[in-house]
Amino acid sequence: MRRLPVVFATLVTAAALLLAGCTTAAQPAPPASGGADQGPLIVYSGRNENLIGPLIERFREDTGLAVEVRYGDTAELAATILEEGDRSPADVYLAQDAGALGALAAAGRLAPLPDEILQRVDARFRDPDGRWVGLSGRARVVVYHTLTLEPEDLPDSIYGFTDPAWRGRLGWAPTNGSFQAFVTALRLTDGEEAARDWLEGIQANEPRVYANNTAIVQAVGAGEIEVGLVNHYYLYRFLAEEGEDFPARNYTPRAGGAGAMMNVAGAGVLGTSTRREAAEAFLRYMLSEDAQRHLSEETFEYPLASGVAPHPLVTPLEELAVPDIDLGSLADLEETLRLLQDVGVL
Repeated sequence: MRRLPVVFATLVTAAALLLAGCTTAAQPAPPASGGADQGPLIVYSGRNENLIGPLIERFREDTGLAVEVRYGDTAELAATILEEGDRSPADVYLAQDAGALGALAAAGRLAPLPDEILQRVDARFRDPDGRWVGLSGRARVVVYHTLTLEPEDLPDSIYGFTDPAWRGRLGWAPTNGSFQAFVTALRLTDGEEAARDWLEGIQANEPRVYANNTAIVQAVGAGEIEVGLVNHYYLYRFLAEEGEDFPARNYTPRAGGAGAMMNVAGAGVLGTSTRREAAEAFLRYMLSEDAQRHLSEETFEYPLASGVAPHPLVTPLEELAVPDIDLGSLADLEETLRLLQDVGVL
């Protein structure tokens, strides 16, 4: 099936989530058959099979539980769950970002999780109402060209890049989901006008537009641009493949704020699940030390379970000035997309 253009597809998904949030706000019906724990555990996964598949296979082997996985785009799977409603066969929803989890929680599709699962993760990286939990984190950073810049050459906050001195030197990916989540965070933390002013300031500096984070990091390494707005882990993939001589490094804005936000990949249990016990066991497994180390080593993302250190190449979490945001509120994409269109970014 032909894929919709990125912007249009995102708009359709955002509208579907908004509508479902308005029309299905009631709590889901109780599981069928009194919550009988029968049949395979069904996981809807917005995480790539190459990444999460080995962990799911290890879960099968270690627990003896049967698991069926439906892989797909995070937002599309969330929309599917909302469309399925009380008839959804899914037990667990694995999401690439917190916004989709927030949308399902707001629509009443996720069940409260036990405290012993929630407390494995810092409160900043789970739902305030306990309906989903983060499994791994992705920090927003500025990747810079090391042959022309030092960290001290970079501004304290992302607002500094609106200075005309940065004209033609910066790259971004406005159609990318992680960039749009960042703009949503900027709106929530600093207000609509500040977000608009920042977008207009960057736009005035004639940034180069790229399709995704990978293309930005590659362009910085090639010297095509000097700085780019990305998630932290893309750089480490280049360093792993090309070695320490690859001329790009990450910079986390010293002043913190939305420019240093941490989004999460996470999971929740459907309120209509008939395998609640197995579903919660699945989440415990994903927060185990072995699973968290696997996520860290395979993707360079931040492990979020207490006591598990990030990859040695990655800046320790405690050194980041991560803003305090309800990550579930990143589902508020509709206004972000409207703003991006208003200022001519999309």
